[in-house]
Amino acid sequence: MQTAYATSSQGEDFAAREGQLLHRFAYLVKRACSHLRSQVSASFNQEDFEQVGLMGLLEAIRRYGEPDAAFESFAFKRIRGAILDELRRQDWRPRRVRQASHDLNHHHRTLFNQLGREPTDEELAEAAGVTSAQVREIRYDSQAEEMQCLDDWLAKGGDIGSHSLARTELQHTIASAMAQMPERERLLIALYYQHELNMKEIALTLGLTESRVCQLHKECLAHLNRLLGE
Repeated sequence: MQTAYATSSQGEDFAAREGQLLHRFAYLVKRACSHLRSQVSASFNQEDFEQVGLMGLLEAIRRYGEPDAAFESFAFKRIRGAILDELRRQDWRPRRVRQASHDLNHHHRTLFNQLGREPTDEELAEAAGVTSAQVREIRYDSQAEEMQCLDDWLAKGGDIGSHSLARTELQHTIASAMAQMPERERLLIALYYQHELNMKEIALTLGLTESRVCQLHKECLAHLNRLLGE
Protein backbone atom coordinates (compact mmCIF):
# COMPACT_ATOMS: atom_id res chain seq x y z
CA MET A 1 0.00 0.00 0.00
CA GLN A 2 2.81 2.38 0.84
CA THR A 3 4.44 1.68 -2.52
CA ALA A 4 1.18 2.28 -4.39
CA TYR A 5 0.63 5.50 -2.45
CA ALA A 6 4.17 6.66 -3.15
CA THR A 7 3.78 5.95 -6.85
CA SER A 8 0.50 7.85 -6.96
CA SER A 9 2.02 10.74 -5.06
CA GLN A 10 4.99 10.87 -7.42
CA GLY A 11 2.66 10.89 -10.40
CA GLU A 12 0.70 13.77 -8.93
CA ASP A 13 3.92 15.67 -8.23
CA PHE A 14 5.08 15.08 -11.80
CA ALA A 15 1.76 16.29 -13.23
CA ALA A 16 1.87 19.36 -11.00
CA ARG A 17 5.42 20.08 -12.15
CA GLU A 18 4.38 19.82 -15.80
CA GLY A 19 1.49 22.18 -15.13
CA GLN A 20 3.84 24.71 -13.57
CA LEU A 21 6.19 24.54 -16.55
CA LEU A 22 3.32 24.88 -19.02
CA HIS A 23 2.20 28.02 -17.22
CA ARG A 24 5.75 29.34 -16.98
CA PHE A 25 6.52 28.92 -20.69
CA ALA A 26 3.04 29.58 -22.12
CA TYR A 27 4.34 32.87 -23.52
CA LEU A 28 6.31 30.83 -26.07
CA VAL A 29 3.02 29.54 -27.48
CA LYS A 30 1.72 33.11 -27.81
CA ARG A 31 4.96 34.11 -29.53
CA ALA A 32 4.85 31.19 -31.97
CA CYS A 33 1.20 31.87 -32.81
CA SER A 34 1.95 35.52 -33.51
CA HIS A 35 4.99 34.52 -35.57
CA LEU A 36 3.06 32.10 -37.74
CA ARG A 37 -0.29 33.85 -37.95
CA SER A 38 0.38 35.85 -41.11
CA GLN A 39 1.97 32.94 -42.95
CA VAL A 40 -0.80 30.37 -42.93
CA SER A 41 -4.37 29.96 -44.07
CA ALA A 42 -6.95 32.00 -42.19
CA SER A 43 -9.06 28.86 -41.66
CA PHE A 44 -7.08 27.98 -38.53
CA ASN A 45 -8.24 30.23 -35.68
CA GLN A 46 -6.23 31.56 -32.74
CA GLU A 47 -7.68 29.12 -30.22
CA ASP A 48 -6.73 26.17 -32.45
CA PHE A 49 -3.21 27.57 -32.80
CA GLU A 50 -2.79 27.86 -29.05
CA GLN A 51 -4.18 24.42 -28.19
CA VAL A 52 -1.85 22.72 -30.66
CA GLY A 53 1.02 24.94 -29.52
CA LEU A 54 0.46 23.91 -25.88
CA MET A 55 0.69 20.25 -26.91
CA GLY A 56 3.99 21.05 -28.64
CA LEU A 57 5.20 22.78 -25.47
CA LEU A 58 4.20 19.76 -23.35
CA GLU A 59 6.13 17.45 -25.68
CA ALA A 60 9.16 19.73 -25.40
CA ILE A 61 8.96 19.67 -21.59
CA ARG A 62 8.79 15.86 -21.52
CA ARG A 63 11.59 15.39 -24.05
CA TYR A 64 13.98 17.99 -22.66
CA GLY A 65 13.88 17.43 -18.90
CA GLU A 66 14.72 20.20 -16.46
CA PRO A 67 14.67 23.53 -18.37
CA ASP A 68 17.93 25.42 -18.67
CA ALA A 69 19.14 28.36 -20.76
CA ALA A 70 18.74 26.43 -24.03
CA PHE A 71 15.20 25.21 -23.35
CA GLU A 72 13.39 28.25 -24.74
CA SER A 73 14.91 27.83 -28.21
CA PHE A 74 14.23 24.07 -28.16
CA ALA A 75 10.61 24.53 -27.07
CA PHE A 76 9.91 27.31 -29.57
CA LYS A 77 10.96 25.06 -32.47
CA ARG A 78 8.79 22.21 -31.11
CA ILE A 79 5.77 24.49 -30.78
CA ARG A 80 6.19 25.82 -34.33
CA GLY A 81 6.63 22.30 -35.69
CA ALA A 82 3.49 21.07 -33.91
CA ILE A 83 1.40 23.89 -35.38
CA LEU A 84 2.72 23.36 -38.90
CA ASP A 85 2.16 19.59 -38.63
CA GLU A 86 -1.44 20.15 -37.54
CA LEU A 87 -2.05 22.58 -40.39
CA ARG A 88 -0.87 20.01 -42.90
CA ARG A 89 -3.01 17.25 -41.36
CA GLN A 90 -6.26 19.15 -40.94
CA ASP A 91 -6.36 21.90 -43.51
CA TRP A 92 -4.15 20.96 -46.39
CA ARG A 93 -5.34 19.51 -49.68
CA PRO A 94 -1.96 19.03 -51.41
CA ARG A 95 -3.28 18.65 -54.96
CA ARG A 96 -5.34 21.83 -54.67
CA VAL A 97 -2.44 23.71 -53.11
CA ARG A 98 0.04 22.56 -55.73
CA GLN A 99 -2.31 23.41 -58.61
CA ALA A 100 -3.23 26.81 -57.19
CA SER A 101 0.43 27.62 -56.59
CA HIS A 102 1.35 26.46 -60.10
CA ASP A 103 -1.39 28.62 -61.65
CA LEU A 104 -0.36 31.65 -59.60
CA ASN A 105 3.29 31.23 -60.60
CA HIS A 106 2.25 31.01 -64.26
CA HIS A 107 0.27 34.24 -64.05
CA HIS A 108 3.12 35.89 -62.15
CA ARG A 109 5.66 35.01 -64.88
CA THR A 110 3.32 36.16 -67.64
CA LEU A 111 2.59 39.50 -65.97
CA PHE A 112 6.23 40.06 -65.06
CA ASN A 113 7.24 39.59 -68.70
CA GLN A 114 4.45 41.87 -69.90
CA LEU A 115 4.93 44.63 -67.34
CA GLY A 116 8.68 44.45 -66.81
CA ARG A 117 8.17 44.61 -63.04
CA GLU A 118 6.67 42.70 -60.16
CA PRO A 119 2.87 42.53 -60.57
CA THR A 120 0.70 43.69 -57.69
CA ASP A 121 -1.65 41.35 -55.84
CA GLU A 122 -4.57 43.09 -57.52
CA GLU A 123 -3.09 42.46 -60.98
CA LEU A 124 -2.40 38.83 -60.14
CA ALA A 125 -5.89 38.39 -58.73
CA GLU A 126 -7.48 39.78 -61.88
CA ALA A 127 -5.36 37.55 -64.13
CA ALA A 128 -6.08 34.44 -62.05
CA GLY A 129 -9.75 35.19 -61.54
CA VAL A 130 -9.52 35.25 -57.74
CA THR A 131 -9.49 37.90 -55.01
CA SER A 132 -6.40 39.58 -53.60
CA ALA A 133 -7.03 37.81 -50.30
CA GLN A 134 -7.03 34.46 -52.13
CA VAL A 135 -3.71 35.34 -53.79
CA ARG A 136 -2.16 35.87 -50.35
CA GLU A 137 -3.72 32.68 -48.98
CA ILE A 138 -2.36 30.61 -51.88
CA ARG A 139 1.11 31.96 -51.16
CA TYR A 140 0.82 31.28 -47.43
CA ASP A 141 -0.41 27.73 -48.00
CA SER A 142 2.22 26.88 -50.59
CA GLN A 143 5.13 28.03 -48.41
CA ALA A 144 4.17 26.09 -45.29
CA GLU A 145 5.71 22.84 -46.55
CA GLU A 146 9.03 24.58 -47.15
CA MET A 147 8.79 26.03 -43.64
CA GLN A 148 8.27 22.56 -42.18
CA CYS A 149 11.26 21.13 -44.07
CA LEU A 150 13.55 23.78 -42.64
CA ASP A 151 12.02 23.42 -39.18
CA ASP A 152 12.81 19.69 -39.36
CA TRP A 153 16.45 20.56 -40.00
CA LEU A 154 16.52 23.06 -37.13
CA ALA A 155 14.82 20.59 -34.79
CA LYS A 156 17.67 18.14 -35.30
CA GLY A 157 19.80 20.47 -33.22
CA GLY A 158 17.49 19.93 -30.27
CA ASP A 159 17.40 16.17 -30.77
CA ILE A 160 21.20 16.04 -30.70
CA GLY A 161 21.09 17.24 -27.10
CA SER A 162 24.45 17.38 -25.35
CA HIS A 163 26.54 15.94 -28.19
CA SER A 164 28.44 19.15 -28.84
CA LEU A 165 30.42 17.82 -31.82
CA ALA A 166 27.29 16.74 -33.68
CA ARG A 167 25.57 20.02 -32.82
CA THR A 168 28.58 21.97 -34.11
CA GLU A 169 28.58 19.99 -37.36
CA LEU A 170 24.87 20.70 -37.86
CA GLN A 171 25.36 24.41 -37.21
CA HIS A 172 28.28 24.42 -39.66
CA THR A 173 26.13 22.69 -42.31
CA ILE A 174 23.37 25.28 -42.00
CA ALA A 175 25.86 28.18 -41.89
CA SER A 176 27.65 26.87 -44.99
CA ALA A 177 24.38 26.56 -46.89
CA MET A 178 23.32 30.09 -45.94
CA ALA A 179 26.72 31.46 -47.00
CA GLN A 180 25.89 30.37 -50.55
CA MET A 181 22.67 32.40 -50.59
CA PRO A 182 22.35 36.03 -51.80
CA GLU A 183 22.59 38.69 -49.11
CA ARG A 184 18.89 39.59 -49.29
CA GLU A 185 17.88 35.96 -48.76
CA ARG A 186 20.21 35.64 -45.77
CA LEU A 187 18.76 38.82 -44.29
CA LEU A 188 15.19 37.65 -44.71
CA ILE A 189 15.93 34.28 -43.10
CA ALA A 190 17.70 36.02 -40.21
CA LEU A 191 14.82 38.42 -39.64
CA TYR A 192 12.33 35.57 -39.59
CA TYR A 193 14.16 32.83 -37.68
CA GLN A 194 16.69 34.74 -35.57
CA HIS A 195 14.81 37.96 -34.81
CA GLU A 196 11.38 36.27 -34.99
CA LEU A 197 9.70 39.00 -37.05
CA ASN A 198 6.49 38.11 -38.85
CA MET A 199 5.75 38.89 -42.50
CA LYS A 200 4.22 42.29 -41.80
CA GLU A 201 7.18 43.36 -39.65
CA ILE A 202 9.69 42.16 -42.24
CA ALA A 203 7.80 44.04 -44.95
CA LEU A 204 8.08 47.26 -42.95
CA THR A 205 11.78 46.61 -42.29
CA LEU A 206 12.62 45.97 -45.94
CA GLY A 207 10.23 48.50 -47.44
CA LEU A 208 8.29 45.85 -49.38
CA THR A 209 4.68 44.68 -49.43
CA GLU A 210 3.73 41.83 -47.14
CA SER A 211 2.73 39.74 -50.15
CA ARG A 212 6.13 40.27 -51.78
CA VAL A 213 7.91 39.30 -48.58
CA CYS A 214 5.82 36.12 -48.40
CA GLN A 215 6.83 35.26 -51.97
CA LEU A 216 10.52 35.94 -51.25
CA HIS A 217 10.32 33.94 -48.04
CA LYS A 218 9.10 30.87 -49.88
CA GLU A 219 11.84 31.24 -52.48
CA CYS A 220 14.47 31.62 -49.74
CA LEU A 221 13.27 28.51 -47.93
CA ALA A 222 13.19 26.46 -51.13
CA HIS A 223 16.73 27.59 -51.96
CA LEU A 224 18.05 26.81 -48.47
CA ASN A 225 16.32 23.42 -48.39
CA ARG A 226 17.91 22.53 -51.74
CA LEU A 227 21.35 23.53 -50.43
CA LEU A 228 20.87 21.49 -47.26
CA GLY A 229 19.81 18.49 -49.31
CA GLU A 230 22.90 18.52 -51.50
